[in-house]
Amino acid sequence: MSTITKKDLALLVSQSTGCKKNLAAKMVDSLFVAMRDSLIQGNRIEIRGFGVFQVKDTRPKPAARNPRTGEIIYVPARRKTHFKPGRLLKEALHQARDEAAKQGSPVQGSSAADGGSATPSTQPGSPSAGSPQAGPQQASPDDYDDDDDDDDDDDDVSDDK
Repeated sequence: MSTITKKDLALLVSQSTGCKKNLAAKMVDSLFVAMRDSLIQGNRIEIRGFGVFQVKDTRPKPAARNPRTGEIIYVPARRKTHFKPGRLLKEALHQARDEAAKQGSPVQGSSAADGGSATPSTQPGSPSAGSPQAGPQQASPDDYDDDDDDDDDDDDVSDDK
């Protein structure tokens, strides 16, 4: 998976329309400026076949906690951007994942009968083939982040060292 930058988008626009790169870069830049200004004003941007950008208000958090010091702090209400993908984009994304699954990409912990490798998984934390825990692993509730607010980024704890 790679990252597409604004410059890459301008190059793609230039190639698909046949216009000069400078003109395509100005068009892409002006599109993003217009979208940013519209969202700052609180407008909703609907692009058929792609999705909807909108601004949502968050609620204040009067009893948030600083994870380093444990101090209780007040987090005021703010506005955040929200993107909801459109039907066509959702279908295209689901179709791409379904096609990758149909092409036989091996799933971790699969057996030779499933088309996977016959050797046990050597991933850290994965059960070995002979262990009683072999098979699909249950996801714990901590594996999912159901909180929409992204303002608590500094309290994420990572065990990677």
